[in-house]
Amino acid sequence: MAKTKFYVVWKGRKPGIYSTWPECQKQVKGYPGARFKSFPTKTEAEQAFAGEKKEVLQTEPGSYIEESLSVDVGSRGNPGPVEYKGVYTKTGEIVFEHAGFPKGTNNMGEFLAIVHALQYLKEKNSSIPVYSDSMTALKWVKDKQIKSTLARDKESEPIWKAVDFAETWLKENSWSNALLKWETKQWGEIKADYGRK
Repeated sequence: MAKTKFYVVWKGRKPGIYSTWPECQKQVKGYPGARFKSFPTKTEAEQAFAGEKKEVLQTEPGSYIEESLSVDVGSRGNPGPVEYKGVYTKTGEIVFEHAGFPKGTNNMGEFLAIVHALQYLKEKNSSIPVYSDSMTALKWVKDKQIKSTLARDKESEPIWKAVDFAETWLKENSWSNALLKWETKQWGEIKADYGRK
């Protein structure tokens, strides 16, 4: 009979103590800089979880995960015409792109690109992470709602309609993909960058 083990996840999607490897694996697989370890007893696991939190904070995040999708926006003015695309991070190969909207903001475009990536990966049954360099858009996706001050008029109506659809999709679907911030200072421009700086 297999021995019971307890798995401590200090750094993962949801830190905590898990009683099976599959539960632990869900939290750490594909998570950058994940930290976890198995223990023979629950007491040891609890002590380790409480005692090693300090050590976890000192671990430096590594490089980006190549097996991922990266999204970015191309815009002319903010607000202005907005397009977006998603690429396979490892190769830069374009996975999807949207020709654009006549008027929108960078963050609205980033939000739509992240949701598009999640829809694409769900169809492919893939759990790889998604990178965006917009903290605002990542927060909007997490909240399943955007907070834009862009006026809704004839010119901006197409992007607002897309946002309405994306918000509904987020509320009606679940996903296991990690949504990660692209660290431009460490890694350079995101792989989906349009090069229009």
